[in-house]
Amino acid sequence: MTTTSTLPRAVITGLGITAPNGFGIDRYWAATRRGESGIGRITRFDPSGYPVRLAGEVPPFDPNDYLPGRLVPQTDQMTRLALMAMDWAVEDAAVDLSTIPEELVGIVTGNSVGGLEFSQRELEKLWSVGGKHVSAYLSFAWFYAANTGQISIRHGLRGPGGVLTGYAGGLDAVGHARRYVRDGVPLVVSGAVDSVLCPLGWVIEMTTGRVSEHPDPTRAYLPFDAAASGYLPGEGGAILIVEDADAARRRDARPYGEIAGYGSTFDPAPGSDREPGLRRAIELALREARVTPAEIDVVFADAAGVAELDRAEATAISGVFGPHGVPVTAPKTMTGRLHSGSPALDVATALLSMRHGVIPPTINVTDPVAADQLDLVLDTPREASPRAALVLARGDGLNSAIVLTAL
Repeated sequence: MTTTSTLPRAVITGLGITAPNGFGIDRYWAATRRGESGIGRITRFDPSGYPVRLAGEVPPFDPNDYLPGRLVPQTDQMTRLALMAMDWAVEDAAVDLSTIPEELVGIVTGNSVGGLEFSQRELEKLWSVGGKHVSAYLSFAWFYAANTGQISIRHGLRGPGGVLTGYAGGLDAVGHARRYVRDGVPLVVSGAVDSVLCPLGWVIEMTTGRVSEHPDPTRAYLPFDAAASGYLPGEGGAILIVEDADAARRRDARPYGEIAGYGSTFDPAPGSDREPGLRRAIELALREARVTPAEIDVVFADAAGVAELDRAEATAISGVFGPHGVPVTAPKTMTGRLHSGSPALDVATALLSMRHGVIPPTINVTDPVAADQLDLVLDTPREASPRAALVLARGDGLNSAIVLTAL
């Protein structure tokens, strides 16, 4: 594995996790190792009038236990989860942000659907009082920047910032955090937290035609399975502290791993005879990381749960690594697809996998259709010593891949 480079190296020193199967690193990782699912019937609103009644909900919590009381009435579920994850990530990194000049702390996060709950409240006000329609549109636009904006305000961050939209945005944000570090920013807050779990979000989600309507939580979301019938949405994600490796070393931080390579591509136009862009994204990430396919120890799959998308992903992975060339896992079968939060959570999970020497399982898949192509880690965790992991994300014609390496 060749990683020599004159550019600053970006390492991840802190993780903040809010997931349907556990809050915080310890609870989430213990549940994920056990194959414990957080998917069940929706409780945050009455789902009985919808064709889909299952989702990955975070455990019930009182936001007043985690956030200042003044913030609670001003925020929605997604923002609260993001602020909580940020606090935990800073604590895990053992970094005092007040010791770093404000203009030298950057932030770039992903957001795909977050803010819909807030927008629904605004729309309800408009409906009841006949207010100006523009405020509803502004609420949609403003909340695309909710994670970045609210975290920046609360922690006084004045460095470079941005928001990457779309399902792959949580992975793209980590790739851009690496770019910021290479440009000389010593610390960057990254990752994503997302939530679609409100009546407005649920109606929008149903329009995709790709959400599973199966009533059994153990059979509804089955990526790479012959019985795949779509995906289940969820809420949550991960906030990550990304640092310049030298700066982290000077303060005796213990990084989880390095962001070694990143690649992003577009799919060809519909009807084109060209192959999807995922394989090229993988190859770009490997090339930038200066690693060969043989040096990747595990792939965290996008795992769409839609037959044609799963086949395309399996083809891309086996095309790069060969049939059964690398263990492949999809722990999001325990959480649902968290929109931009999912790939950020996969990054955190891959780092924990490398630290603890265990590849977490893909649960509930019993009849893998890609058995001739993929070495799927099914049902139980696999003891291993992964030193390099590949994380994949797709959505809206975009493909992203990140290589993480142990230090």
